[in-house]
Amino acid sequence: MAAPFVHLDVRSYFSLKEGAFSPEDLARRAAELGMPAVALTDRDGLYGAARFVRACERHGVRPILGASVTLGTCGDPTDPHVILLARDETGYANLCRLITDAHATGERGAPSLAPEQVLAHAAGLVALLGPDSPPGRLAISGRPEAALAALGPWREAFGERLHVAVQHRLEPGSREEIRALLRLAERAGVRAVATNPVRYLVPEDAFLADALACMRRLVPINERNVRRTNAEGWLKPAREMRWLFEERPDLAEATLDIAAACSFDLGLRRPRFPTFPTPPGRSASSVLAERCWRGLERRGVRITRAVRDRLDHELAMIHRLGYPAYFLTVAEIVDDIRAMGIACACRGSAAGSLVCYALGISDVDPIRHDLVFERFLNPLREELPDIDIDVESARREDVYDMVLARHGDERTACVAMVDTYRARSALREVGKALGLPEPEVDTIAKAFPRIGADDLGAAMERLPELAGENLRAPQLELLFRVAERLDGFPRHLALHPSGIVLADHDLVTRVPLERSSQGYRMVQADKDDVELLGYLKLDVLGVRMLSAMR
Repeated sequence: MAAPFVHLDVRSYFSLKEGAFSPEDLARRAAELGMPAVALTDRDGLYGAARFVRACERHGVRPILGASVTLGTCGDPTDPHVILLARDETGYANLCRLITDAHATGERGAPSLAPEQVLAHAAGLVALLGPDSPPGRLAISGRPEAALAALGPWREAFGERLHVAVQHRLEPGSREEIRALLRLAERAGVRAVATNPVRYLVPEDAFLADALACMRRLVPINERNVRRTNAEGWLKPAREMRWLFEERPDLAEATLDIAAACSFDLGLRRPRFPTFPTPPGRSASSVLAERCWRGLERRGVRITRAVRDRLDHELAMIHRLGYPAYFLTVAEIVDDIRAMGIACACRGSAAGSLVCYALGISDVDPIRHDLVFERFLNPLREELPDIDIDVESARREDVYDMVLARHGDERTACVAMVDTYRARSALREVGKALGLPEPEVDTIAKAFPRIGADDLGAAMERLPELAGENLRAPQLELLFRVAERLDGFPRHLALHPSGIVLADHDLVTRVPLERSSQGYRMVQADKDDVELLGYLKLDVLGVRMLSAMR
């Protein structure tokens, strides 16, 4: 068996229209290749971090979390960038802060950092300066003294955690690039490491990566616009990577040392619930119980044996699972919503909770209507409790603003939504990249129902309206084949229509934040990933009927 190797420069499809695979597929493929660990270093984001860690746990591969941060000004993948890997909790928190700063200082969709920002948050991070870093570009362009000077501040900030990354792309000039970078590393006293820019998992997917790159740049696929000269940007097995650098086996060994040093554990599903201020000497559980009994009295509920047993049962389970502060927080938010003169109501399984009824979160009596509490909260389920609040659609943004202001930018943010490709959007964007006439592609896209991209082939076989010869032309075969592969691929990040994260700490130490098009701070995680990260969320849904009733 070949000696192991760890890939440290890997971008998934969360590097929008650059990587051609999911974080889950990366973990699976790394396990198939027998790799002990693998890094995920998407461009300016940790969007796939939670699901990547979960997949690695399933497949027995150790995840390394990192990002490729842009140091340019226009947000293009050709801008200079450096790879940062989290060694520990401090490093991961700094990585989240840097990505947040990149999205805050750069234009929307074009995050960027000044080198000084990175150097100021170097603690706990490993930095890889490759051929696309500022020092690397200077070395390759024949300016060794300038490269050495540019490397100086990085060496001072990162110390032994700084590495010069070399790549053997099997292209003309690759050996000269490697020699220039190795000379830079030797002169600076910095260890070098072997990497491969992984953008697809197998060589056969190189064309898919080309299509994505041209879709991103809004140019057709042709020799002039496709920048790669071969299909070497794949997740190569250890034996191939070691063969590429057989003259310098220490470069491959360095990947193992870096992987061993990166010991950060994201701690999936570890609860990170919001705190609630209580009087001295009082716990959140005792305050919750007191407010529930007062609430039932206020509502005029007759305290029967069934009511007492039900409330005691719910309070005991809420206490055991550690949720008292969450219920108290949501109750105060609902009180504030009503104090603003906004109609609201609780929807979903939370209406089966007597605690929610007593606190005024819900106006449905679960005893009277024989509703089951365990449908909402059950210790045998992994899902966290999710309280959904309906508000007047015309006032939903007022509610957002109130919640965010009440709990602070540090502990509260909106949930993101990953907008993925569907059949129509995939056909239109791929057709444009293939250079097909836009009216023809639009006609084809409109012929399909609103289905997932992976259902294209099945729909053509199943639906009679798609059986015409106009969809069977040979030149359309490639269009359908590429479009089908885009199923589940993210198109962009948007604001979730209702979700708000409530945390007990500064969110930016655990998940990067960026601004939505509406100007709201949102976490780089969708609703499922928010739950994986251990956060509780409150869904505030705008309902037009409540506005009409108002």
